[in-house]
Amino acid sequence: MFPRVVPIAIAVLVVCAPAASALDDHSGRLRVPGAERQRSAFLADLTTSGTVASGHTNPEDWAGLTSTAFPLPGGVPGVQIDGYFPDDSATNANNDWNHDAQFVIRLPELWNGGLVVTGTPGNRRQYANDRAISDWVLARGYAFAATDKGNTGTSFHIDGVRPGDAIVEWHDRFTQLAVAAKVVVAQRYGRPPSTTLAAGISNGGYLVRWQLENRPWLYDGGIDWEGTLWTVEGPNPFTFLPPLLRAYPSHAAGGPGREEIIAAGYPAESEFLWDFHYRTYWELTQRIYREELDPGYVGDEADYDYASRRPAHRAVARIALTGRIGRPLITLHGTLDTLLPISRDSDVYAAMIADRGRAWLHRYHRIERGNHVDGLVDTYPDRLAPIAPRFLDAVGELETWLSRRR
Repeated sequence: MFPRVVPIAIAVLVVCAPAASALDDHSGRLRVPGAERQRSAFLADLTTSGTVASGHTNPEDWAGLTSTAFPLPGGVPGVQIDGYFPDDSATNANNDWNHDAQFVIRLPELWNGGLVVTGTPGNRRQYANDRAISDWVLARGYAFAATDKGNTGTSFHIDGVRPGDAIVEWHDRFTQLAVAAKVVVAQRYGRPPSTTLAAGISNGGYLVRWQLENRPWLYDGGIDWEGTLWTVEGPNPFTFLPPLLRAYPSHAAGGPGREEIIAAGYPAESEFLWDFHYRTYWELTQRIYREELDPGYVGDEADYDYASRRPAHRAVARIALTGRIGRPLITLHGTLDTLLPISRDSDVYAAMIADRGRAWLHRYHRIERGNHVDGLVDTYPDRLAPIAPRFLDAVGELETWLSRRR
């Protein structure tokens, strides 16, 4: 774990380089506040159309998150900064650094005045949002920043001491990068961003929610793409994943269990996806979250009873959401999400926001036939709808919304 981030006074630091010309490479002058190591390069194309070939991304990080039909922009020259903040864990092998708290910052030559800050979905590394988010916000002129959240992989729970420490670090790393990226933007363009957006998918969407609840002054708004919902009393993944693990083997063998799966929140229309998610996501997700938030539990994951696990309640309280957002938020969630069911997640979070009297700050789009990962659209093109295009629409919607508030 690392020391808690101390916010930097942005206004004091906006005294750096003047605006750069389209042909001037300021990459060597840029410094990321707090970074232990950084490496800068001026690239002919900051999108994956160019960075795959130049080695400035890792396709393994974003594999499966978008459908093959999702368009690929290109031709966005600018500066890319890779680096890491001080940390004592080493689950991220990107760039051959074997060091966590890695980040990437991209600064397009044709800048629209905005910055998009992201945390990664699942337990992926810092390039995970490159196809789904970075490519397209760069094409719109935004600067882009992403963090690996400070720990990665299926053993992320080993980072920290107390239950919940690894996830608490996600919060701090997102904040740390948002503060630092604003300074770098000011260095590059001669002024701070006029608009800063938080965006993310799944665990990254959860971080958007948490940031707008707890650090709203850093952002103008956010886009939450199927963020994970953690509440102390439920719902949360511990309340719907164990019932699936108990019921599915019997159902798959032709016995009872189907009604239990539907009762856990998964619509009958998603049944064609259940086997894949049982084999790929359900047990793994339950186990790695449980190891992080309730390491003292001994037993089968299918038998896990969150209601009786007081230590887990205490750990979840450290990371729980409240719905008390302080900036405009757009939520996207697919109706056929077969990992984080919409009825146990974003439907509930929208109600939480309304209960806090913040409904005027929230717009919620339920994406018919949307699933948790767009990669499955390639397998079921007639049964699933991609969410990534709706994210692009949400960026434009949020821009218009914010412009009318000013």
